[in-house]
Amino acid sequence: MEYTILILVLPFLSFLLLGLGGKRFPPKVAGLIGTVSLAAVTVLSYAAAAGYFGGGRGADGTFPTLVPYEMTWLPLNDTLSIGMGILLDPISVMMLVVISTVSLMVHIYSFGYMKGESGFQRYYAFLSLFTLSMTGLVVAVNIFQMYVFWELVGVSSYLLIGFYYRKPAAVAASKKAFIVTRFADLGFLTGILIYGYYAGTFSFTPQAQALVAAGAMIPLALGLMFVGGAGKSAMFPLHIWLPDAMEGPTPVSALIHAATMVVAGVYLVARMFPLFIGYAPEVLPVVGYVGAFTSLFAAVIACVQTDIKRVLAFSTISQIGFMMVALGVCTSDDPHAGGLGYLASMFHLFTHAMFKALLFLGAGAIIHAVHSNEMKDMGGLRKYMPVTHITFLIACLAIAGIPPFSGFFSKDEILSACFAFSPVMGGVMTFIAGLTAFYMFRLYHNIFRGSGRNVAEEGENHHPAPREAPAAMTVPLIFLAAATCVAGFIPFGEFVSSNGTAYHIHPDLKVAAVSVCVAIAGIVAATLRYKDGKRRPVSRFKGLYVAACRRFYIDEIYRFVTHKIIFGCISVPVAWFDRHVVDGFMNGLAWITNATSRKIRGLQSGAVQQYAVVFLGGALALIVILLLT
Repeated sequence: MEYTILILVLPFLSFLLLGLGGKRFPPKVAGLIGTVSLAAVTVLSYAAAAGYFGGGRGADGTFPTLVPYEMTWLPLNDTLSIGMGILLDPISVMMLVVISTVSLMVHIYSFGYMKGESGFQRYYAFLSLFTLSMTGLVVAVNIFQMYVFWELVGVSSYLLIGFYYRKPAAVAASKKAFIVTRFADLGFLTGILIYGYYAGTFSFTPQAQALVAAGAMIPLALGLMFVGGAGKSAMFPLHIWLPDAMEGPTPVSALIHAATMVVAGVYLVARMFPLFIGYAPEVLPVVGYVGAFTSLFAAVIACVQTDIKRVLAFSTISQIGFMMVALGVCTSDDPHAGGLGYLASMFHLFTHAMFKALLFLGAGAIIHAVHSNEMKDMGGLRKYMPVTHITFLIACLAIAGIPPFSGFFSKDEILSACFAFSPVMGGVMTFIAGLTAFYMFRLYHNIFRGSGRNVAEEGENHHPAPREAPAAMTVPLIFLAAATCVAGFIPFGEFVSSNGTAYHIHPDLKVAAVSVCVAIAGIVAATLRYKDGKRRPVSRFKGLYVAACRRFYIDEIYRFVTHKIIFGCISVPVAWFDRHVVDGFMNGLAWITNATSRKIRGLQSGAVQQYAVVFLGGALALIVILLLT
């Protein structure tokens, strides 16, 4: 399968071509270059999946781990070196399919959404760089290669979020995303260095003796790596960058939120999962509790947001929390080594990629039609945008967990794993699933039901009626809707599991029944309150409502800590010390040197007669001294 190297080469060449010479191409040609390149990557990814899984399992019942390409990139010493290459195993192949599929849909969709935008060529160059970064991350042969592409993901997301660089809010959002994730990545890098030192390798499969001998250092290293994953996946309290990332183009939001950047942290924990469960099982509950709190926190905020993209942003944070919880509730007591939680997390990652990309691209079609992100400017759009309406409804049903849509199957497995871990954890996550159904159908009703302000004012103010998006935008919606309908029926456990052997899913009917009833209750509650598309004041829990609208003041806390404490109490005194003490000391040395030089510069006048007189005087002085002694 040596051809898989082209999965990295093609987007790299596309990025170089469009980045260096994009202005020489007409916008459509530049878009076509990027899209054709990504289409080829998608074909290669599907071919790799077919070839890999079609090759069957080995004698031990597992799919093989293949390294079709590897090179030594940085030799450190005789025993330790850093390589670059392609690693194919069940989760990396699955991620290639997810990334290439969603990226291709975004490339096609952008033809319609970004039409007429300045910087069209630059936009497609950045998309190619983003795709290269994510594919390089998931096929990394070692943790250091993963880190290199991990940082490239950060760079490319910075470029895409700040695409509208003339807009101050977009520039601020891109810097915020970059800085927050860099702080998290400091923990990731520290964990990598500790791991490499004690394991003696950067490989994902080190020698067991080295890990046992390292003792508590391996749990520490893996815990620090999770900090990096928490930053990239927007786990609390490092979530603050993700809602602001909505300042980028909507197709970028779909790319970041659905299948790429935000799931990188989940993929990191899954990639290192054998080490977590084998040598640091005490870290996994921390992963689970952080994920559960983040999921609840984000779901509550999503219930009150009015910007449709920010509703979906907090929904993403909540759903990533579900995936983290599923990994965190795994225990070594499970005969399949935590199989249910691991399988559920990867399955939800797969299904979530499809319906969340569908939701964001559907939101883009809506914004394209009404020229606003706010729900108050929407309503009644089902009559004007039938394709967007049906596909968006399918995605809402999927994320709410209604059968037979894909989200039901993956979320049900997560809830089963949570109940197996703890009834309390299962109950909390079921409640969050109900909140998910509520805020998604609140969103649906405010967009598609009721009369709608724009529609009502159409005749009076001669506003053009909202129209369905062009084919370049609706075709990806239809494709992703179809994938959302069928993805749940894929026998996922036959391909991806925690220990490589086939995992046969046995649904827990009690858990499924409860989760469906809770989801229906959430839908009914949203329907009763928002079916006419009108916004009503909140009389009960007003304090909670106001706090949720302000995102529980986390951004204000960060601003206080950074501006008042770090800048005011630390940076200002340090700056004063630097200006007055450090600079004063150096300036004093310079003044002393200058003053001394002015006093003695006459000794180096260049006058030979003066030198002769001084020389003769010195010689006579020495003679007198010698005679006297």
